[in-house]
Amino acid sequence: MYGLGILKGMAITMKHFVDSYLDDIFWAARGGRYYNDEALKVRQGLKGRGVKTVFYPEEKLSVPERFRFVPFLVTEDPPPGQKWGKDWCTSCGICAKVCPPQCIWIERGVQPNGRPKPEPNEFYIDIDICMNCGFCMEFCPFDAIKLDHDYELASYDRTTAHIHDKERLSKPLSYWREIAPQKAAAEAAIRDHVEDLKAWKKEHGRDADPADAPQLSEEHTKQLFYRGEYY
Repeated sequence: MYGLGILKGMAITMKHFVDSYLDDIFWAARGGRYYNDEALKVRQGLKGRGVKTVFYPEEKLSVPERFRFVPFLVTEDPPPGQKWGKDWCTSCGICAKVCPPQCIWIERGVQPNGRPKPEPNEFYIDIDICMNCGFCMEFCPFDAIKLDHDYELASYDRTTAHIHDKERLSKPLSYWREIAPQKAAAEAAIRDHVEDLKAWKKEHGRDADPADAPQLSEEHTKQLFYRGEYY
């Protein structure tokens, strides 16, 4: 029959229309249906009813751990009163070399005697050129560069706001653990295992049987597998 599809579509629309009001009544005593983090999770889930609109920017969907955007530099957790601690970056320049769009620029630090210092004096990333590929993070031998979850970077001044300097790029290790807990745990497990191997080789010498070397625990193996899955 002609028009049956239209009637079915209108019935679905009316169902969502009524459900949205019923859902408003349900959440009225629970802090409201909108601008409520708990209600937002339900509204965007399989049990959501009625309107599923997200009122951005007051409401924001949480990004998954594997989400990646502009890189940042990892530092040690800072002492009280400071923004960040010791840099993990040694300004080796590998990230700048492997960067496909060549958007990374590093100035190596210099000691008072003129010799190179294993930390960057300046570090810049042009976010308008960065393609968020993750090569810098993957090839960094010191786990010193990660991809952030901050995607709200629009501005009216490209020359100053879109070229991130070292001060803006530096973030403590605790921040990385907060936005990517599983990834951070996997990396920490691998670093601990490497340190255990170094200590074992130092104690037993080069002639020791590799079969007797410390092995990754079952939990560390799972974390290592997760790291392989990440890329």
